Amino acid sequence: MGKTSAPATVATEDRLDFKKILPVFIIVLIDLLGLTIIIPLMPLYAASFGANALTIGFLGAAYPVMQFIGAPVLGRLSDRYGRKPILLVSQMGTFIGFIILGFSNALWLLFLARIVDGLSGANISTAQAVITDSTTEKNRTQGLGLLGAAFGLGFVVGPIIAFLSLALSGNDYRVPAFVAAGFSALSILLTWFWLEETLPQEQHVATKKKAPLSLGTMFRALRRSDVGLLLGLMFAQQIAFGGFEQLLALFTLNRMGLNASGNAVIFVFVGALVVTVQGGFIGPWSRRLGDRRLIYLGLATLAMGLIFTAFTPRQPMPAYSQEKLARELSASGDFRTHEHPTTRNLQIELPPDTKNGWLGLGWILVAMIPASIGGGILQPSINSLITKRVERGEVGGMLGISAAFLSGANAVAPLIGGAIFQTLGSTAPFLLGGLLMAVLLLFSLRLIRPGREEAVPHGLFPKSS
Repeated sequence: MGKTSAPATVATEDRLDFKKILPVFIIVLIDLLGLTIIIPLMPLYAASFGANALTIGFLGAAYPVMQFIGAPVLGRLSDRYGRKPILLVSQMGTFIGFIILGFSNALWLLFLARIVDGLSGANISTAQAVITDSTTEKNRTQGLGLLGAAFGLGFVVGPIIAFLSLALSGNDYRVPAFVAAGFSALSILLTWFWLEETLPQEQHVATKKKAPLSLGTMFRALRRSDVGLLLGLMFAQQIAFGGFEQLLALFTLNRMGLNASGNAVIFVFVGALVVTVQGGFIGPWSRRLGDRRLIYLGLATLAMGLIFTAFTPRQPMPAYSQEKLARELSASGDFRTHEHPTTRNLQIELPPDTKNGWLGLGWILVAMIPASIGGGILQPSINSLITKRVERGEVGGMLGISAAFLSGANAVAPLIGGAIFQTLGSTAPFLLGGLLMAVLLLFSLRLIRPGREEAVPHGLFPKSS
């Protein structure tokens, strides 16, 4: 009889406490609205100061490169001094960066704004540590997945706010920057008054004895048998998925002649899929499969989605006109905040308008389903498994290292993907990314073994030997 009552107790304890998670979810969502308002604006803001494509590329890399440096340090400091104060410091840096952006009257100030924001950009890794403190090993993946859902919502709503603020201000680029600063200020107030510290006081004292984080610490983490492979996997999967995100609009322009409005539909569709996966499905999936098998599933579906995307037929929609689109893209002085920056600076071959139809659009929308599922699964499941394989006092620092590798991949992915796109054609980046994920799946099946966190559930994949 004891065996029949135990599962009910465990099931109750394994349920995620949404009341504990809600504050950090709302705070991260509002914080991300500021970021996603700025993302569509930055290339055009730089162009208004006379920046060329190479300079805009460096500006785009400035934030993730600085975050690569700053996030691990702030993550370790959150293990020493608590999550709340470090989150506040990070949010204040973001707020200052947006204010600098709003008052910018020269290109170097744009760089300064992104550098300040990047160096203090541990918002997400610190929020991940809050989630880790507030969850159990059974429901942690679901909790971390909710942060991913906040990302998805932010990337749907933020660009819409940017477009509206520019439309209402007559294309005054300062207005979206100040709107973003307003969201950032709101996130600071919510953190100050609503968020409770989640790291126990005794843990502060214990982690003060740890060595400060450095590049050497990061490389030593890569050599650790418990988490090194997972950190490398975080970097590698983001090279593929980050390149996918950066090049998708350029790809659809080349294959289907989609302009900004057409691409907006696809990005909203992808965002909705990611929100659905990370906000609804990832919790039940993680409880059924466990993090290790969830990683396998993420790699498999992302590989499938990228390869399927690569072979999208080159067929524009029925209303497409090559001449009309060419005039739209070459119009001088018409700054479109929702246009992907690469369409303004690269010579892209547009599809002919002789075989119009719906096959291309239908194909890529189907391809987005496995690609979005894989991309939505991998980050939270990898981070969740990392937190379960390190000591409690290492969680913030290790999540900071994970965020740093993610930022490094975000800085490298568009450079690698863009070079491949330009030299080998539009199919190559997605096909090579999908093949990379397939290879990583084979290695992961062999090398990511069950750890102490795992009570092997019944699932899709066999237990590694």
